[in-house]
Amino acid sequence: MNTIEKLRVMLPHWIEHNASHLNEFAGWAAQVEKTDQDIAALLHQAAASLRDADQALRKALTLSGGEVKEQGAHHHHHHHHHNLPE
Repeated sequence: MNTIEKLRVMLPHWIEHNASHLNEFAGWAAQVEKTDQDIAALLHQAAASLRDADQALRKALTLSGGEVKEQGAHHHHHHHHHNLPE
């Protein structure tokens, strides 16, 4: 398997993993917005950076000849958890 073929396998995983963290950042920002606007703003900024990264990863996948799937079409579970506190 050459490098481009490996990327076609890895990029969809990275895209999904990135989306998961983007959602986490947004959730944490919502939790802290009433108590600390500065932290919330930084978490929103981090989420926006991940949106930019998502676009770059999707373009790389397209250019590598891979198929860009709709968000949430591929599901897998990570062995670590970052859930919001109850």
